Amino acid sequence: MVEAADPEAVRAGLRGIEAGVAADRLTQALGVPLPILRPRVTASAVGHLVRAGLLVHLGGEVAFPVVHPDQVAALCRRRDLPALLDRHVPLGPEQTAVRLGVRRWDFDEVVRLGFVAPVGTVEIDFKRQGGVTSVPLYSARDIALLDVIRPWVDWRAVRETRPGRRSPLACLAAVTPDTDRVLLAEVAGMARVGRAAVVNWRRRHTDFPAPTAGTETHPEFDRADVVDWLLAHDKITLPAGAGAASLLVRGTGGRHRPVPAGCPVAGPLRRHRGHRPAVGLGRRRHGRRRTGCPGRGPGRCHADPAHRARGGSARGA
Repeated sequence: MVEAADPEAVRAGLRGIEAGVAADRLTQALGVPLPILRPRVTASAVGHLVRAGLLVHLGGEVAFPVVHPDQVAALCRRRDLPALLDRHVPLGPEQTAVRLGVRRWDFDEVVRLGFVAPVGTVEIDFKRQGGVTSVPLYSARDIALLDVIRPWVDWRAVRETRPGRRSPLACLAAVTPDTDRVLLAEVAGMARVGRAAVVNWRRRHTDFPAPTAGTETHPEFDRADVVDWLLAHDKITLPAGAGAASLLVRGTGGRHRPVPAGCPVAGPLRRHRGHRPAVGLGRRRHGRRRTGCPGRGPGRCHADPAHRARGGSARGA
């Protein structure tokens, strides 16, 4: 058998590509405006796909493996590729905030409320900036479903909250897995049907989750069990992408471009092209405290023509 084997065919079958190349091909196959609606697929995401059994590990590091190009091509042709990535590739806190379209501290409130919980951790060596740090990872599927399974939260208001403002989530009470229950009316709100339809599902399907509390007239169900059942029976679906209002501004002529760091809808302050140097930033000048962008006054950015024209804040795309 060994002598009969074709060495060239075996060698061609084991010729793999690096995780970074595979990640670029998966990114192109998604067919959405990346990274606006969906964070770019990374090399570490390919490692998660290998551990999930969707790709075969041919060599290299476990986190950044070498995979077969034909398997990557077959995965790119699958129509459920976004759902596969959401199911098997976790996200870090910063990536999760970007996917959800909120500020990082708003996402910290989401974690405090018990809406999502870490599914794992990864250790990152920041060298001189703090050494080895354990970073939690969150399920991308849970993040994508937040708008669906908790429709009573005003997510639009959360996404439109400007820096320096109190998060709308801060006034909500936290829940625990034992107390995170839903009534039939809220299940109907998730699936966007009437309460009578949910009662009919419960009567027709024997695998509908059993009540965990409440009364016979008003039963309460575990939210996680209900969400799994709704997904399994195609009553709800994963959204195609998160909102991008906090990631873009609209310039003149209707063209879109990324918000420079330090603008009212962006993160930490840092220099970028088009900004003036932040001289004396944070000190009092002309009787007012300079905060936000290093432009002229709080929350104004000279890199955005809309700011110069209106003197106002950035407008979400």
